[in-house]
Amino acid sequence: MHIADITMFYAPASGGVRTYLDAKHRRLAGKAGIRHSLLIPGANFSEENGVYRVPAPALPFGNGYRFPLRLAPWRNVLKDLQPDLIEVGDPYLTAWAALDARRQLDVPVIGFYHSDLPLLVSNRMGNWFTPNVEAYVSKLYGNFDRVLAPSRVMADKLRRLGIRDVHVQRLGVDLKQFNPERRDPSLRKELGIDEDARLLIFAGRGSKEKNIPVLLECMRHLGPGYHLLLVGSYMPANVPANVTVINHFCPTHEVARLMASADALLHAGNQETFGLVILEAMASGIPVVAVDAGAFKELINDEGGLRCPPNDAGAMAECVRQLFSADPAAWGQRARAYVEREYAWDSVVNGLLGHYRAVQNAYGVPVVAHG
Repeated sequence: MHIADITMFYAPASGGVRTYLDAKHRRLAGKAGIRHSLLIPGANFSEENGVYRVPAPALPFGNGYRFPLRLAPWRNVLKDLQPDLIEVGDPYLTAWAALDARRQLDVPVIGFYHSDLPLLVSNRMGNWFTPNVEAYVSKLYGNFDRVLAPSRVMADKLRRLGIRDVHVQRLGVDLKQFNPERRDPSLRKELGIDEDARLLIFAGRGSKEKNIPVLLECMRHLGPGYHLLLVGSYMPANVPANVTVINHFCPTHEVARLMASADALLHAGNQETFGLVILEAMASGIPVVAVDAGAFKELINDEGGLRCPPNDAGAMAECVRQLFSADPAAWGQRARAYVEREYAWDSVVNGLLGHYRAVQNAYGVPVVAHG
């Protein structure tokens, strides 16, 4: 079976979609009878180890992202590759290129709904456009042979838009990269904080939906003895004394070191479609305190940490105190065991292959093995 993934959500500073595609590409490479091609934007056309870069202009101030403007180059690469199945990873031009290629190749196309497009548009442009964006999502994803969503909350949103054949396919975490063995005992000295400080961390973009101000207010409630490390682009400069900011994109190995060297993860975002950073923290052997909203309801249970009411810095601070009044190290060990059991990438990829075979059978296409 030859699987082709196509998306514009792939850049040097990408988040969960790139993590998913890279993990999938590595694991499918080792499976007999499976070929995997990945189509992503690039400055020029190139191919290396099954990764095809298709020319697309860079987005101004887009942090490395490129936005495809011409459908034909993407459709033509798919036609040349002749995959048995196509998976779409964004709701933009590449999605329509995949559907166009389907008409010529007569193969099924799956849409993976990684981002809540109506919510993203609403956050940036207001609610005026929400009905139009929802109609667009309904039309586009109604064209796919199967739709995958990373969480139940996302799947339910799609079903409310009238989209049928929606399936929950959870993502996974790299258990080797994010590992308690990455803990660096010298980090507190490096940050210039007390050795006995209770070190919290948040890693991600400092975008509006992450609710960073709630984290800062939480740290004001907690006061001395607790310290927060904010890691990622677009972080605020004006922060309390017990907050340290690393205001740039950090490579995965550095995030893994910082994560394993902290005592717990804080997350105030209440619109997460999945929340990969939650799994990365648990895999690093630290528990989490996050809001009781979005996909976090599905990710965080008693094994992984605590949930608190959204947009309530005082309640979040109380949850942090509750966490440290117990045994956070033991809680971190339980969190690690939980993600090992439930979120290993190998089991995720096996689940994906189940979806692919089911769609091919329903489509009437024989499952073809490629070397």
